[in-house]
Order: sequence, then structure tokens, then C-alpha cells
Amino acid sequence: MGLYLNSNRSLKNYEELYRSDYFVDKSLIIERLNKLIGKRSKYLCITRPRRFGKTSVADMIGAY
Repeated sequence: MGLYLNSNRSLKNYEELYRSDYFVDKSLIIERLNKLIGKRSKYLCITRPRRFGKTSVADMIGAY
């Protein structure tokens, strides 16, 4: 099942993760993302090892 960035599901997923005991704040990626807005770069590649929160980062960006 895919997640659409223009839906409320990303926000709900992020809120659920935020309230969990094992949440790690990855909001510094938003600072980097803001630097790319309006630039020629169209893509942002987020690479992490397995189980290191790629989905939670995607949900955070979707909620942002």
C-alpha cells in the first residue's frame, strides 16, 4: 500500500510515531530539505541502513 503526500495519513503516522517511546527526532533533515526548495534539484535521496527510520522520516516530511 502506498502513501500519498497530500493525504492526512502521513500526519497521523508521524503523530503516532512521535508519541511512541522509541521516537528519535530527525527534524534536522527538514533544514536540509528547506535549502533544496526552489533549487534545480528535484529529488532527495534518504539512505539509511535497514530499520533506521526511513519511513518515519518520509512521514515527517509528508506531515511538514
